[in-house]
Amino acid sequence: MAARAKVKAKSKAKAHPKAKAKSARRSRSSGGSRASSVHAAGAARAARGNGESRDLLARLKHGGVVCAEGYVFELERRGYLQAGAFVPEVLFDHPEVVEQLHLDFVHAGSDVTQALTYYVHREKLRVIGREKDLVPMNRAALRIAKSVARRTGTLFAGDLCNTNIYDPADSKSIKEVERIFDEQVGWAVEAGVDYFVAETLGWVGEALLALQAIRRHSKVPAVVTFAMHQEELTRDGFTPAEACQRLEAAGADVVGLNCHRGPATMMPLIRQIRAAVKCEVAALPVPYRTFPAQPSFMALTDPCCGNRRAFPVGLDPFMGTRSEIFDFGREAYAMGVRYLGVCCGAGPHHIRALAESLGRQPPGSRYSVDMSKHAFFGTDRKIRKIQTDYQDKA
Repeated sequence: MAARAKVKAKSKAKAHPKAKAKSARRSRSSGGSRASSVHAAGAARAARGNGESRDLLARLKHGGVVCAEGYVFELERRGYLQAGAFVPEVLFDHPEVVEQLHLDFVHAGSDVTQALTYYVHREKLRVIGREKDLVPMNRAALRIAKSVARRTGTLFAGDLCNTNIYDPADSKSIKEVERIFDEQVGWAVEAGVDYFVAETLGWVGEALLALQAIRRHSKVPAVVTFAMHQEELTRDGFTPAEACQRLEAAGADVVGLNCHRGPATMMPLIRQIRAAVKCEVAALPVPYRTFPAQPSFMALTDPCCGNRRAFPVGLDPFMGTRSEIFDFGREAYAMGVRYLGVCCGAGPHHIRALAESLGRQPPGSRYSVDMSKHAFFGTDRKIRKIQTDYQDKA
């Protein structure tokens, strides 16, 4: 360690003058971004109160918890992640972008800063040839999320997800899944997460392995959510309600659904789950208009393009409105669902709408829509009549 430290010190001392100048320019050019990040963090912290509990279950007892998910889709839209593998290499390439996205979601009303370790597991990194980056990439995601969480008073969540290799008939695959979960849980425990999310799981068997890993290595709460494809059954044949009952019996603190289904096709299943379990329930749909014939966003086809499959980058015509997310949040909360969020496809405006559905006014609500001063559709007395008279032709 001492030898490596000396090498680093020497390399810094010999930095080329042009490199120093470039670094200085980069530092100056990012000053505005840092200032806005600090402002957002301060505003969010003020909205929550510095002394708010870091206990997920305590927060759920006193009201809803809003959790922003769907980072990989938003980062792909912003041009920092490749659709397909959906591995967040941005953690190395542009960590400041990940930090800003966390801050944007907090500003919009998220109570949680969830580490971007979705698809940062051994199998996914093997697929793209970056398995050697497994440890530093996980630690980078945890470090960024923890920094934002502690600055903003949000909960710091660790994340496990579908491994895409689970096969209940293959003992080798089960051992590898256990290894993947144990590794990621271990790094998250070292980082000091407040609770764990195990998400987008299609198999009850795999979900149980994730929960067991969490319980082996930590004592913090566990949220476990399934992703339902076109069938209303998990891949091992359980209804969503049955699947959640099994996870509740195994010790999960919060159970429910995330991803794949939009509000319209997720809500009926959430109702069944809420009636079937006693623990807290989670509901985090995608913000897309799915319907009974195509209940999953992976199943959506676009009639304007020869009924081509829209997933993943042709989903724009199916995007739901913030009003639809607002209505989903209000309805879910009224039935006793307290862990709420939006998954793949979510932007900060969706999270703000969800927070506002719970009667909140996060910092981002300062910019919520107000059409009273619009040039054509405004009602403010200062708007010229010649404009408002023209609104039917606008």
